[in-house]
Amino acid sequence: MPDSLQNLLAEQPVEASAPCRIDCGGTWDIKAMALPMEGIGPVTVNIALNLRTSATLFPYKNDWVKISSLGFPEGETFHKDKLPFNSRFGLFFAAVSYFGFYGVAVRIRSRSPVKSSLGGSSTALVALVKALAKASAGLGRRSLRAKEILYLSYHLEDAVSGGNCGIQDQAAAVYGGVNQWKWLYGQRTAPFERTPLLDRQGQKELSKRLLVAYSGKSHVSSTTNRRWIKDFLSGRTRPGWVKVNETVLQLAQAIKRQNWQKAADLLQEEMAIRKELTPEALIPITKKLVGQAERAGCGARFAGAGAGGSLWAIGGKKNIERLGEKWKETLLPVKGAKVLDCGIDSAGVM
Repeated sequence: MPDSLQNLLAEQPVEASAPCRIDCGGTWDIKAMALPMEGIGPVTVNIALNLRTSATLFPYKNDWVKISSLGFPEGETFHKDKLPFNSRFGLFFAAVSYFGFYGVAVRIRSRSPVKSSLGGSSTALVALVKALAKASAGLGRRSLRAKEILYLSYHLEDAVSGGNCGIQDQAAAVYGGVNQWKWLYGQRTAPFERTPLLDRQGQKELSKRLLVAYSGKSHVSSTTNRRWIKDFLSGRTRPGWVKVNETVLQLAQAIKRQNWQKAADLLQEEMAIRKELTPEALIPITKKLVGQAERAGCGARFAGAGAGGSLWAIGGKKNIERLGEKWKETLLPVKGAKVLDCGIDSAGVM
């Protein structure tokens, strides 16, 4: 197998890419929350962005695996018998190990900022699993369907991280577009129902009314998520999370009807509940940006678990245009911060 793989990659490197996402209702896709509350129909809404992450496979020396990325060009290199699943690139080593591929170098490249709360690591994993599946098919093995790539990526990340991972980041990366996800972990056939909210023309219209910015501060979602789940399981914050779910359901319908002002109002409502439930998710700069959005008649919220990272806004076309100028002005003195040049990605992993 190593010689066959190296020969395949020597002829032409294998590459795959996937989109990152912004979201609303996140955390409801985590099994610890969604499964006990399946009766209320836990949902999230996410929007795939054309800030794609690619994973490319190259031939490498026998029995060794190297993984590198932008910002870490030296990467990590290990013998197949000592692949670490808990290092910086441990998640990706785990994926390579699953396929049994060695003598391979993996290069990860992303158009989204590092640790920007746009689902970056999950997106990179989906791209890598797709690339590995392509290589597998090139060697005569069975390829993987979209749903299989989603399940494998989710279970790898959940297993390596020690549990309490959501699945919405991988779902957006696999399918692309604008979707409502209903989480049904108790069902035997599939843990989700996907409802596409907009066709390609609708996605173009939403792209004109959407704004995404990076705060300049990287984040670590696991710490925040653990705190949220702990409070939810204790029952202390559960009523608030139920209100979040009700609001996200309404948001999905507003987006589907292309009622952009209603969507902005509902995003404001969801953000107001989040401020009570998870005040630590806003840092001074993102709190300021959210306030500017709301004064401009738009809705805004942090992406993912917040506490830095990115945030996004929705509103009428003119309101969003004015807000974009305001956000650029506010972020100009903040190192690394910027309004991101992006739109909706209709395609998923490919």
